Amino acid sequence: LTKNVPMFVCTMAYPTVPCPLHVFEPRYRLMIRRSMETGTKQFGMCISDSQNGFADYGCMLQIRNVHFLPDGRSVVDTIGGKRFRVLRRGMKDGYCTADIEYLEDIKV
Repeated sequence: LTKNVPMFVCTMAYPTVPCPLHVFEPRYRLMIRRSMETGTKQFGMCISDSQNGFADYGCMLQIRNVHFLPDGRSVVDTIGGKRFRVLRRGMKDGYCTADIEYLEDIKV
């Protein structure tokens, strides 16, 4: 998953660290539903950036569980995966997307 990756612009996420989310905005509700329906069960997380919309670096989040509430909101249990660098930004149905490349850590 490196092309047109859905991006959740919110907070900082880190590899192996759980990141629970309360999703209530319609654009992100759609994004989460699509991630579940397509089977990828992942999306990128970046912090906001006033110049570019979102930061140049972020972390993939893997969806472990989603609890859909009757009013359309959801509580999403995610955990951080690989870190990435944004190569190109885009937009799809109100939420941000990006082409990315994964970062490799130098072994100590």
